[in-house]
Amino acid sequence: MTSTAATAEAGATQPAASPEAESDGRALADPREQELANSGAMTQGSVSVVIAVFDEVDSLPALADELRATFAGSDRRWEVIFVDDGSTDGSRRVERRICHEDPHFRSVHLRRNFGKAAALDVGFRRARGDIVVTMDADLQDDPGGIADLIAPIEDGSADLVSGWKYPRRDPLSKRIPSKIYNTVTKLATGLALHDMNCGFKAYRREVIGELSLYGEMHRYIPVIASGAGFTVTEVKVNHRARQHGASKYAYARFVRGFLDLLTVVFITRYRRRPLHLIGGLGLLMGGIGLAILLYLTGLWFLGEPIGSRPLLALGMLLILVAGQFFTFGLLAEMTTYYSHPDRNDYPVIAEIGFDTGDDGVDSTFRSA
Repeated sequence: MTSTAATAEAGATQPAASPEAESDGRALADPREQELANSGAMTQGSVSVVIAVFDEVDSLPALADELRATFAGSDRRWEVIFVDDGSTDGSRRVERRICHEDPHFRSVHLRRNFGKAAALDVGFRRARGDIVVTMDADLQDDPGGIADLIAPIEDGSADLVSGWKYPRRDPLSKRIPSKIYNTVTKLATGLALHDMNCGFKAYRREVIGELSLYGEMHRYIPVIASGAGFTVTEVKVNHRARQHGASKYAYARFVRGFLDLLTVVFITRYRRRPLHLIGGLGLLMGGIGLAILLYLTGLWFLGEPIGSRPLLALGMLLILVAGQFFTFGLLAEMTTYYSHPDRNDYPVIAEIGFDTGDDGVDSTFRSA
């Protein structure tokens, strides 16, 4: 256990060790990873559970009890971070009460609903555990499965473990679109997971340092992690029927998710070489346009008129579009070369249990 961890255990108020000390004297090159290091103690085997919450007032008390039972009797250091994504049903009041009753729990309130990806991004930047677990707040994910999720990470066989809801306790209206989504994603990315969109996942801390989530990108975290060189696997997890509230699933998310899939394929395969994709499309169009013009040139030499042929306009259009693709590809290459990593900022209106002194909550990262 590091000296920082010992200080946290004692409940002292000394500032956390510098990022350089946490990385054995080497400065962290990634500003996002440095921010993660600054977030607090990172002790061996500690677990942070990040839960995005949106209108789950009836589920939260039972979820908190199940999480306490999961870690009861363990000497593992743990914390739970609720990220409230604009709830209006009283969830925030329940989160405050839970945080007051148990300092293992912390809560962040976003000003409005920004989406699950934004909520997870905020939670990741505040998590202090050596392993980070994400799960839904609707009680469909069984906290008892956390041990199975983190086992491959602790034995060194995986960096990210995705849950596979088996058997899945959802209606056909959710299972069928999910099946289509998983099949299309597998074909587009080459990553073979049975349940890519399962929110029950475990991450080695280094993985979340590579993530910058927005839109519907949380659905493709395994793809992003795999593209960054991390080892991704899956384990079966118990899935339960929804007990309270209504599903937040909407078919519009299916469309947005497909568009984000195109983004994920681009950033995982062509982020460092955009000209290979954009220029490849330009070569394809230019090649077709050139073939058309050569064909028409041959006809012209044979004495046939070509000025009124639609193919002439198509061939010229494809050549012009190919030139534009090459131009855009070169500009993208220049942007990639001169760009710097950035992070997302979402407006937080309250933080409970983050050593702010508000609400009287002791946020020391404690063992059970």
